[in-house]
Amino acid sequence: MTRKLYIKTYGCQMNVYDSARMAEVLAPLGYTSTDRPDEADMILLNTCHIREKAAEKLFSDLGRLRQLKMLKADAGEALVLGVAGCVAQAEGAEILARAPYVDLVLGPQTYHRLPDMVARLQLGRGPVLDTEFPAVAKFDSLPETQAPQGVSAFLSVQEGCDKFCTFCVVPYTRGAEFSRPAAAIRAEARRLIALGTRELTLLGQNVNAYHGEGLDGAEWGLGRLIRMLAEEPGLLRLRYTTSHPRDMDDDLIAAHREVAILMPFLHLPVQSGSDRMLEAMNRRHTVADYRRIVDRLRTARSDLALSSDFIVGFPGETDEDFAATITLIRDIGYAQAYSFKYSPRPGTPAALSEDQVADEVKSERLQILHELLQQGQRDFNLSCQNRTLPVLFERPGRHPGQLVGRSPFMQGVHAQAPARCEGAVLPVRITGVGPNSLAGEVEMAEVKA
Repeated sequence: MTRKLYIKTYGCQMNVYDSARMAEVLAPLGYTSTDRPDEADMILLNTCHIREKAAEKLFSDLGRLRQLKMLKADAGEALVLGVAGCVAQAEGAEILARAPYVDLVLGPQTYHRLPDMVARLQLGRGPVLDTEFPAVAKFDSLPETQAPQGVSAFLSVQEGCDKFCTFCVVPYTRGAEFSRPAAAIRAEARRLIALGTRELTLLGQNVNAYHGEGLDGAEWGLGRLIRMLAEEPGLLRLRYTTSHPRDMDDDLIAAHREVAILMPFLHLPVQSGSDRMLEAMNRRHTVADYRRIVDRLRTARSDLALSSDFIVGFPGETDEDFAATITLIRDIGYAQAYSFKYSPRPGTPAALSEDQVADEVKSERLQILHELLQQGQRDFNLSCQNRTLPVLFERPGRHPGQLVGRSPFMQGVHAQAPARCEGAVLPVRITGVGPNSLAGEVEMAEVKA
């Protein structure tokens, strides 16, 4: 029997990867994906606990889906409603208590067991709550990737975190650091490439903390893994995210100089420009450490563009601490960045601090920070005007004859090009600059014909 599956994905790129794998796990049970929740037989909400008010947003969505479930029940149809991801891991029992109409609650380490959970529901043994950290790695139990993932695809190489930043729930929801063996990563990469993928983004909560078993049986770091994947025929580009400054080792920095298909764009979160705040956050690096790392990266790859994350209003943050963050941003120069108001996460040390910053102060600082970062992004985009950039075209654009791709620096680029150019890297002269994307003209006359 064919059934319809709708997955709503919140938050990080790891969740995007996980959602795709959940769809693959459920495919043998007859589930095919739909983008319409009203026609779905199963709806999964793959949640993220990083964003502000994540639980409240989840329960708001669940309230709407409850109405859909009731309408289907009145029509004699069943709707399986499930919550997955980090909010499920952190607040599984609370979800079932507040929303007893939910059928499945599963953490990010258990979605390979979805078929068993569905079987329990069919036997009338629901609702199902599974938020354990099983001893067997989920990657060992997942089916091989069979469906095309697109010209650009994610590949998870590392999960979990051992850093325990005082604001973050990831160590509690994703568990300890685990790195996949290089052989398994290479096998998945080869399957993706055979299905048409030309760019891989290696994923991990702390991806540069990768320390998996290499092809030679020794422990490999991320730099060695990147070098292995760069040898795969048909792969045109490599990226990785998200990094931690503490794990930016010599070999990985050298890979930015030596591996041609490793793109010159790096997301390297710093969170604050104040050493006092970094210590309170348990970031385990100083501002000077961060500056040295950036200098070494830019020495290795002079055209490297940087992205970062910043938290404003962390408990105890003073005007002087905030000013230090502004100074760091101006000194480093970011092609893009993300900024957030600090919001307490249950169970984290920072949430217990008595030195919370007033919300109006946080909002004022966030606005200043946001405007500065937006100006930096505009300036970087403007610096690309009239340059020729290699663009990997990923998909059709909104207009006839248009393709959309990405520059080496992660900017979206729109250009007129025939459909056969999808999946190819072509030189594009940038003729228009917007706040979030670029427009250009393909420079190869034979491609335009």
